[in-house]
Amino acid sequence: MKNAVAFIGRCVLAGLLVILPIYLALLLLLKGIASAGQLVRPFTQLLPESLPAQQILSVLLVLVSCFVIGLAVRTRLGKLARGRLERSVFERIPGYELLRSLTLQVAGEKNDGIWKPALVEIEEALVPGFIIEAFEDGRYTVFVPSVPTPFAGAVYVLDAHRVHPVDVPFTEAVKVITKWGSGARGLVQAMEAARGRDDVPAATPGDR
Repeated sequence: MKNAVAFIGRCVLAGLLVILPIYLALLLLLKGIASAGQLVRPFTQLLPESLPAQQILSVLLVLVSCFVIGLAVRTRLGKLARGRLERSVFERIPGYELLRSLTLQVAGEKNDGIWKPALVEIEEALVPGFIIEAFEDGRYTVFVPSVPTPFAGAVYVLDAHRVHPVDVPFTEAVKVITKWGSGARGLVQAMEAARGRDDVPAATPGDR
C-alpha cells in the first residue's frame, strides 16, 4: 500500500513539474498581452474594423518587446544583468535550467550553460542524461531525467569512464526521454562513433 501511494505521489509530482512551468509561461504571456492591449487601444482605429485590431497590436507589441529585450541581453551589460537575475531568481524555479538549455539550443547559441547530452553507466545499463558540470579531477555531475518528463530525475557524481558525452543536439536527447526511449539508437550510435574516433591511432612519421 505504501509503495502504491509513493508511486502515485511521484507521478503526481512529475506531472506537476511538467505542467507548472508551461502554465506559468502561458500565464505570463497572457498577462503581457492583456497589459499591452491597454497601451495599444488608441491605435486600434488605424486598422480595419473587420480585424481584431487590439489583439493583433497587443501580440505585435509583446513580440517587439521580446525582441528588444533579447537584443539588450546580448550586450555586455545585458549579459551581466541577466546572469545576476538568473542566479538570484530564475535558477530557484524548478525546471528553469532545463528550459534555458532547451531555449539556447533551439536559438542556436553556444553557451557553457547548455546541458551536454550523454549516455551514463548506471549499474549494468546505459541511460540518457545530461552533463551539468565537470570537476577538476575529471568527474562529472550528471542529471538523469525520469521518463517521460525531463523535469524530474536524479543527480549523480560519476567518474569520467562512466560518462559518455554524445555529439547530438540537446533537443534530440530530450525527445528520447519524452518518447519513452524511442530514438535512443541515435545516442548509442553517436557514442560509438566518438569512441571509434578516439581509438584511431595517431599518424607517425614512419606511416608517411
